[in-house]
Amino acid sequence: MSAAGLAIRSRFLARPSEAAHRIAGQPLLLASCPVVIPAHRVSPFSTSAPSYCANHKPSGATQTNSTASSTTDKYAAGLRKNKDWAAQTAREHPELFPTLATGQQPQILWLGCSDSRCAETSMLGLLPGDVFVHRNIANILHPGDLSSGAVIEYAVKHLRVKHIVVCGHTSCGGVAAAMGNKQLGILDPWLLPLRQVRERNLAVLQKLSPVEAAEKLAELNVRESLNVVTQKDVVLSAIQERGLQVHGLIYEVGSGVLRELDTSDSDEAIKARLVAFKTDA
Repeated sequence: MSAAGLAIRSRFLARPSEAAHRIAGQPLLLASCPVVIPAHRVSPFSTSAPSYCANHKPSGATQTNSTASSTTDKYAAGLRKNKDWAAQTAREHPELFPTLATGQQPQILWLGCSDSRCAETSMLGLLPGDVFVHRNIANILHPGDLSSGAVIEYAVKHLRVKHIVVCGHTSCGGVAAAMGNKQLGILDPWLLPLRQVRERNLAVLQKLSPVEAAEKLAELNVRESLNVVTQKDVVLSAIQERGLQVHGLIYEVGSGVLRELDTSDSDEAIKARLVAFKTDA
């Protein structure tokens, strides 16, 4: 090839095509960082529209912010921020960490959902050491579940908490799954108590809009889990002997506000529970 031909070929190779520089109208950095195009999948528990919907066309600023957020490694960022958080907390509460190093004395046992939006200590405005926690998918309590059972017994018998809270929340993916009829593999047996609650209250739920029905099922699920809690002998004993209190809450994801449910029982229901579930040592 002639010298002129080589020069032309070199200039051509040095200029990537415009298509290579742009994807969906955004510059693509070829040399400064690797390009990763994620394979998007919609979770069956998702309750919001995916950001990559074909009809979704965010503004330039929104799209730029979204891209920056999606490329932030939350784990690495969290580790960096931890030192700042620890230092600030130590300044504001000088005795907190030395006290926690000697043990814990939480007043609250929190039984909630694993949903990342429902961080109990943050929403309550409390500190580390204030809340003993067990969380799972859709805050479901199976009577024979050893994990939740061990947490409840340890919190009540050994930590001697003053309050037990069962907290559900709006926009719950587990509730949405139980309201549907898709097979979900290992989640199907886990969601069984929630589907049973749906079955028992189907006439009421069918009269409501989908959003209202989901919120109603979340409330009913809290009440059902409270029934499981108050059927445990260790809880019944603590209620009788030292005034342990049991509460049901719903967390409004869209506002960050907690709403307390009326979970009081009649005297007849309490007596029946004591006869059926209170055992002797």
